[in-house]
Amino acid sequence: MKRAGFTMIELIFVIVILGILAAVAIPKLSATRDDAQISKIASNIKTAESELAAYAVSQGTAPTDATKIKEASNVVTDGIASGYIVMNGNQIKFNDAASSGNTCVTIDVNATDMKIAGVSGSTGTICTGVKAMVKDSNISIAGQGVKY
Repeated sequence: MKRAGFTMIELIFVIVILGILAAVAIPKLSATRDDAQISKIASNIKTAESELAAYAVSQGTAPTDATKIKEASNVVTDGIASGYIVMNGNQIKFNDAASSGNTCVTIDVNATDMKIAGVSGSTGTICTGVKAMVKDSNISIAGQGVKY
């Protein structure tokens, strides 16, 4: 007599193999998600930097208060709405997540320059990656004192 189907041992082997594959795939998926978040934050920092500099050139003055900074940068406005960016006067804080409040990088906008600095003490995979991609800098804002 011939039986159709699988034996219990065959089924157990299949379940064990699937478990091993899942154990390998899940950490890779988590790392990919972190890499995407790091790239998003770093890109937003560079875009905000560019938008603020463009505003300074077009208006002849730097956006030094919260209202003008929001007016100058769509990235900052959207980030505040979603909770990833917090503003304190003329300081823009880029956080690793909306709920954590773990600040990775700050941009201080003054009348003559923008200071971009990674926050010391902020640990975690995302903040470490963002600080590796966005180097500390002090950028002079063009257009200051130019008379047209």
